[in-house]
Amino acid sequence: MSKRLPHHFPVELSIVIPLLNEAESLPELTRWINRVLSQHGLTYEVILVDDGSTDSSWSIIEELSDIDTHLRGIRFNRNYGKSAALNVGFKAAEGRVVCTMDADLQDSPEELPELYHMIVEGNYDLVSGWKRKRYDPISKTIPTKLFNGVTRWISGIPLHDFNCGLKAYNQRVVKSIEVYGEMHRYIPVIAKWAGFRNIGEKVVQHQERKYGTTKFGLERFVYGFLDLLSITFVSRFRRRPMHFFGTMGTLSFVLGMLITLWLVGEKVYLALHNIKSRDVTSQPLFFLALVAVVVGMQLFLAGFLAEMIQLNGPRKNQYLIREKLNVI
Repeated sequence: MSKRLPHHFPVELSIVIPLLNEAESLPELTRWINRVLSQHGLTYEVILVDDGSTDSSWSIIEELSDIDTHLRGIRFNRNYGKSAALNVGFKAAEGRVVCTMDADLQDSPEELPELYHMIVEGNYDLVSGWKRKRYDPISKTIPTKLFNGVTRWISGIPLHDFNCGLKAYNQRVVKSIEVYGEMHRYIPVIAKWAGFRNIGEKVVQHQERKYGTTKFGLERFVYGFLDLLSITFVSRFRRRPMHFFGTMGTLSFVLGMLITLWLVGEKVYLALHNIKSRDVTSQPLFFLALVAVVVGMQLFLAGFLAEMIQLNGPRKNQYLIREKLNVI
């Protein structure tokens, strides 16, 4: 194995790999990466982010790092999720191009050199893998197609596989965005709304799982749609929440006031013509107007408070890291 590059030497490719209980696959995966990238002469680093594994994954990472000096390790104190692992890995990456892949051997390292060249030579900000042929049960492929179709429609990004773990990024992208919660599925959406619009796609191999079991169930699709609504709202209104809440509140307040004026005007008109009518407060429309006015005021106040919070108290993610290997 080659020696670690001096710190001042430019790293061409950083590979960020989040993992959870993947002890069996790590030796084969790291050897495969080393073989492929050594053949292409790329200077690289592999950042393995242990997301609170309960098996021997971290021990394997320690052993491998003694043999392969390209490896760097980060170990969370507990399981924070894939988004947290990617976010921390992005911050640690030093490469001109940053690739992500899963640790379960279903993503092929053979794709890495071409992804790298697509970013460098094709001037893409981001290239997403597309697993056109998948080795997954139909109970997973059908919801995946539905999920990708809805995401394409809402985001306007013509990708076939948003959730593919195999992606490549210009370093400017990963240093400019923040991935939190469960938003790793929507990194292309986050990147687009951050101003990185040159997004490409590459058909990639999908391998059958060799070790262990999948860490994701069908509930991820339910969470996925909720996350899509969340990231859509946050991306559009995070810096200007008053535009959303204030607009909705104003419309609701005006509607309530118009209904109230209509009821009062009708009451006055009927009284002037000596026509008997019900009391304003006995009509269902009055209560609808009252609710609209109150809700409008509350929405407006929510927008005002959100604007103050945004201006004065930006939120930052903090993850408790237990150990690091070769990471400053």
